[in-house]
Amino acid sequence: MQHIPASSLEDLPSRIAYLSSFLTLTAEDGEALLASKPLVAPLVPAILDAVYTKLLSFDITAQAFVPRNTGYEGETVKSVQELTMSHPQIAMRKDFLKNYLVKLVSTSDLSPQSPFWVYLNNVGIMHTGKPGFKHREKRPDLRVEYVHMGALLGYVVDIVVGAVMEMSEIDNVMKSRVIRALNKVVWIQNDLFARHYIGKVEVETLTPPPEEVAEELAEARKGGCPFSR
Repeated sequence: MQHIPASSLEDLPSRIAYLSSFLTLTAEDGEALLASKPLVAPLVPAILDAVYTKLLSFDITAQAFVPRNTGYEGETVKSVQELTMSHPQIAMRKDFLKNYLVKLVSTSDLSPQSPFWVYLNNVGIMHTGKPGFKHREKRPDLRVEYVHMGALLGYVVDIVVGAVMEMSEIDNVMKSRVIRALNKVVWIQNDLFARHYIGKVEVETLTPPPEEVAEELAEARKGGCPFSR
C-alpha cells in the first residue's frame, strides 16, 4: 500500500504523481496523444467554432466575454446580446483555446515534473479571479465559476472523442489508446481547476446536518460512494 501524506498534495509535482499513479497515466499515454496530433490538429478550427458557439448560446457563459479580457485592447461590447463569433475579443479567446488544445496533444513529457502540468495548473488559477499573475495585478478580477469550467471540459472531450471515433486513419486499438489517454489528462485538468476553486475544508468545523438530512445521507451510503463512512 502506498502512503500518500495529505499535506504532500499541496505540492504540484507530488499531486500529479499521486493522480498519475491512481489513474495509471504512463509514458505510453503521452505517446498516444503525441501520435494523434497530426490527426487532431486539423480538427481544431471546427472544435473552436463548436465550443464558442456553445459558450455564446448561454448568457451566463457569454457574460465572461463582455468585460475587457487581459491582452485585448480593442472595443468591448455593452451586453451579451452584442457578442458574435466574429467579435475581436472572441477571436482572441479562440486563439487561447487553440493553444490549449494543441498543447494537449503536443507534450512528450507527462512526468510529475513536466512544465505541461504547470501550464494546466495556471489555466486553473487564471479563471478563479485569484491573484497570482503579474500581468493581472491592475486588471479587474477574471472569474469563471467552476460549474462552467467543468461543463466546458466535458463538452470539449465529447467533441474530441466523437472526432477520434470517426477517424478512418487509425484502428480501434489506437482510438482506444488516444481516448483513454485524453480522458486521464482531462480528469487531472479537472482536479487542477477544482483545487483552486474549492480550497481546503476543515471537517471538524462542519455543522452537522439536520436529522432528516442525516437520515437520507445514511440511506444513500448503503449503496453509494465507496468513500462514504
